[in-house]
Amino acid sequence: MNAKVYDQNGKEVGTVDLKPEIFDIDPREAVVHQYITNYLARQRQGNASTKTRKDVRGGGRKPWRQKGTGRARAGTIRSPLWRGGGTIFGPSPRSYGYEMPRKMKRLAMKSIFSDKARSERIKVLDGLQFEEIKTKAFAGLLTRLELEGRKCVVLDEGTNRNAVLSSRNLEKVQFCRASLINGYDLLNADYLVITKAGLEKVEEVFA
Repeated sequence: MNAKVYDQNGKEVGTVDLKPEIFDIDPREAVVHQYITNYLARQRQGNASTKTRKDVRGGGRKPWRQKGTGRARAGTIRSPLWRGGGTIFGPSPRSYGYEMPRKMKRLAMKSIFSDKARSERIKVLDGLQFEEIKTKAFAGLLTRLELEGRKCVVLDEGTNRNAVLSSRNLEKVQFCRASLINGYDLLNADYLVITKAGLEKVEEVFA
């Protein structure tokens, strides 16, 4: 399995071999589904909150005596049965995330990388350097790579401030360090654009 290598002018300058244990495995759709479900669950804020009878203000005094009034027994006006009372079994702040085995996460990532490689949606850059912060320059690079209007994840390794700031105003482009990419963003992108340095880091992390 290999991928074409391009320079910043969009010209093909060679090919690079992709490690088969990362980019050439049979994608496991069920594992990818579990990974994405877990990822989205962890993104939920989980801050919905209601007040139970102990949290509602007031109700410290018994409304009327226990017997002799002809009315039902009542201990507080903040009972969940009363208007303005507490809520029974309402939501409280919580985390929706759950644990997933590390090996399953790595398998899911490898499955996504392999799917991108098999569908020829990986473009490797021999380098990515911008002398100044300019969105137009980054957009021009994507045009030369025939990726204009496509959702792209761009992976690089190390500090690349000019490239990060040049790409952040492009709606369909996400720039990320190769070691920090997650499967959701990778799966959501049409194309993966990765520098040689980023590719080396990916192979180091997931091999």
